[in-house]
Order: sequence, then structure tokens, then C-alpha cells
Amino acid sequence: MRRVLAEWGPDCAEQVHRVVAHADFAAEWTPELRYLVRVETLDQREEVERARRGGLHNLYWVKSAALEDGDVVVPRSGRPHPPADLEGRLREAQHATGQGSLSILLRESDTHHALFMTNRCNSRCLMCSQPPTTEDDSWLIAEAIDAIRHMRLSPRALGLTGGEPLLLREGLRQVLDAITQHHPGTVVEVLTNGRLFADSEQASMILSAPSPKVRWLVPLYGHADFLHDFVVQARGAFDETIAGLLNLQAYRQEVQLRTVLIEPVLQVLPELAAFVGRNLPFVREVALMGCEPIGFALANRDQCEVNLNEWHPVLELTGRVLSRHDIPFLLMNTPHCAIPASLWPAAHQSISDWKNVYAPECSDCAARSECAGLFAWHDKGWKPAPLKALRP
Repeated sequence: MRRVLAEWGPDCAEQVHRVVAHADFAAEWTPELRYLVRVETLDQREEVERARRGGLHNLYWVKSAALEDGDVVVPRSGRPHPPADLEGRLREAQHATGQGSLSILLRESDTHHALFMTNRCNSRCLMCSQPPTTEDDSWLIAEAIDAIRHMRLSPRALGLTGGEPLLLREGLRQVLDAITQHHPGTVVEVLTNGRLFADSEQASMILSAPSPKVRWLVPLYGHADFLHDFVVQARGAFDETIAGLLNLQAYRQEVQLRTVLIEPVLQVLPELAAFVGRNLPFVREVALMGCEPIGFALANRDQCEVNLNEWHPVLELTGRVLSRHDIPFLLMNTPHCAIPASLWPAAHQSISDWKNVYAPECSDCAARSECAGLFAWHDKGWKPAPLKALRP
């Protein structure tokens, strides 16, 4: 989630707002939503204040060059308690003018759209890019539903991620219902470890009610319990995941299996592909994903940092095994120069817009327009392979 510096009108609450252009706020205004009107001049600011004095209390001005029309944002004070010291009171006075940061929950112009649902998780994956916490963050359910209401356009696909969204239980069902109500044509992609779907009651509560089209993105890191459980650092996780996948199949749900290309997984990747082909033939596809060099991956660098060029035979064999079982596969988060040329057709531009960059070596690469590129923080971590510009 990106944050931008901004200045906004006084008394603007830390709630979800839609950003609108000054020229359009009168046409877009409805009483059910909250708006931040982008202004550039004092006259525009005063016009918004006059509208507020005239009764449009769900309207505030905002000034920031980093915002775009249609952004769904939340002003963040960053201060959970009132300050007691003199310096803090001075900052409080400044805050009364509405200066701080805005969290952009959704950006209309992005290629990929996702809502963060929780930071809690029942796994501790070696390469987790979002290390979990234990604090109660159930307030994110209401924020997600509010963000869904404030979206101006319906995206083709909307991701729900975390943490582990299934920990929200009824809350996840409420979010799915909100998408059905406000954006019935949107495909929902839920990133989940699937373990709680082993509980038939939980599976029924989430899966039996009418929903938008949902695709469940479920990771699997080995073809035996001790392999998968080691990667996710949770005993019994393999059995729960398999049971969850079978319950998803029982409800005729669409499943994408995911596996991150770290060393313990690469060592058994062809065997994992064969296991999927024999035992989980109902999956829609398998995604082979480059490791994001952040979070727990940095702490477990000896397990997570690999040079994918050294694993080309394994990747090609895995592709052949999956193809033999008629299971489609794709590669995500991996630049073209890190994977065999035979697998380039399966490579996808999958890194979220706000964290996607290209290195100087990519500037004159013939594959750049189709390449996934790199994570923005690769300089603090690692690249998936030595980079090189590809020629036509």
C-alpha cells in the first residue's frame, strides 16, 4: 500500500474517501459517499469550503501532486493518542490544518487492484513478504467494505490479500457480499493458504452463499507433509491445505495453485508438479513465482535467495510434467532473462504497479515491454538472476 504526502481540509476524519477533480465534484457528488476534492489554488479551496458551509458536509479539499482522480484513500494522522508534550502539541496545531499522509487503498489507473484484509496469519512462511502480527485488525473489514463502496469504476479483477483472509471468517463473507452488491462483474482473487477450508463448516459459510466469481490463490510448496510444513513453518499445514483444496473442489471453485521459487521448493519442484497432476487435476493452473526479497525472506536469505539461471533444467522439466498432465502454468515475478527462453510465453507481468521497477540493464532490452521487471526493493535484497538485455 502506497502513502503520499498531502494537505487536506480541517475536520477530515480518518475514513475512506474518493478523490475527485475540482471541476467534477459537483457532478460526482452523492450524499452516501465521502470526497476529497483536488485543489491547486486558494480560490478552489475556498469554493470547496463554501460548499461545505452550504451543507455538503461529506466534502473536503485536498492538495497533493501525487493523487489521481478516482483514487480511494484514507487520511492517516499516525498518532493513536493525543500528544502530551509541547512539541507534540505544536504538531497537533499543525495537524488541525490537515497535513500528513494519505494511504491509497485503490488507484483506478493501476493494472492490478487489491485490498489488504488482515496482517494476521496462521502460517509463518520462510519467504513471507508481509510478516504477520497478532494485533486485532478486524477494523480492516469495515475499511475494505467502505473502499468497495467508494470505487468509481468496477475493475476487471480485485484481489483480497493479507495475512490470511480466512481468519476473518464472517468478515470475508461480508466483503464478498459487498463486491457482489457494488461490482457484480468484478472477478475476485483471494490469496489464502486454504488451511481453514479444511473445516467443513467454515467452507460452507464462505462458499455456499451466492458470490461474485471468485478465484482462490492457494500456495503449495511440496508433495509431502514435511516439505510443505517446513516452508510454511506450521505442523499439519499440508494436510489442512489438501483438505481445503478438496473442499474448494467440492464447491466447484476455481483454484490457482501457487509456489514460490526458493531453494527448498526448487529441489522438489518436478515431483510437486507430478503430485499436482496425479492428485489435484481440477486446479485451473499453477503459478511459479519469483521470491519477493523483503520481509522474512531477508531473514532466511540462505533458503530464499537463488540464481534462477542455475535452475533452468528444473524449471523446464517442471513445465513438461505439468503439460503432460494437461495443467496450464505461468511464471510470475520473474524477468525474462532469469528463465529459459522456452518458458517466456508463460511469463506474466504480475508485480503490482506501485512496487514494479526496471534496472538500468533493462533500458535497451528487446523484451522489456513484456517483462515482469523487478521488485522496487531488489537493491536491498537480491535479483532473481544476473540481469542482461535480451536481443531480438
